[in-house]
Amino acid sequence: MTISLIVARAKDNAIGKDNDLLWKIKDDLRLFKRTTAGHVVIHGRKSFESIGFPLPNRSNIIITRNKDYKAEGAFVTNSLEEAIELGQKLEMNDEIFILGGAEIYRQSLDLVDRMYLSEVKGEFPDADVYFPEPNLEGWNQVKCDTYEQSEANEFAFDFCVWERG
Repeated sequence: MTISLIVARAKDNAIGKDNDLLWKIKDDLRLFKRTTAGHVVIHGRKSFESIGFPLPNRSNIIITRNKDYKAEGAFVTNSLEEAIELGQKLEMNDEIFILGGAEIYRQSLDLVDRMYLSEVKGEFPDADVYFPEPNLEGWNQVKCDTYEQSEANEFAFDFCVWERG
């Protein structure tokens, strides 16, 4: 079972502000949907609530410290380890995706086998949430596609896939 994370981050690792995204990039959202569809996805509670509903065509697992938390259409766990264990049991297919937020990313960096990184070419000094800086030593970039700024993409970005070597 491959454990992956997927994130869109700016040059300075900014990923959000006020529990929302910092940009509107349609091509990145399409890539996210296509990449994660049919898979198990793991969210932190705040990230899940910022979306507002379970992502369709995926098994959604939420991590929260609140033992009484309920979310219709999603599984609820109390740790990353518990979420991964449940994801492996669901056997939807061979890849589990970590969707964030920042604390869940921080906890997962040493556990993941693959990273899907959308590198947004913009600066966001008012961001309040950041992706932890990954140490890419021992990782191999296996794919990287460039998407230009356009009517659909507020910012240019690179969509790169890294695998632990």
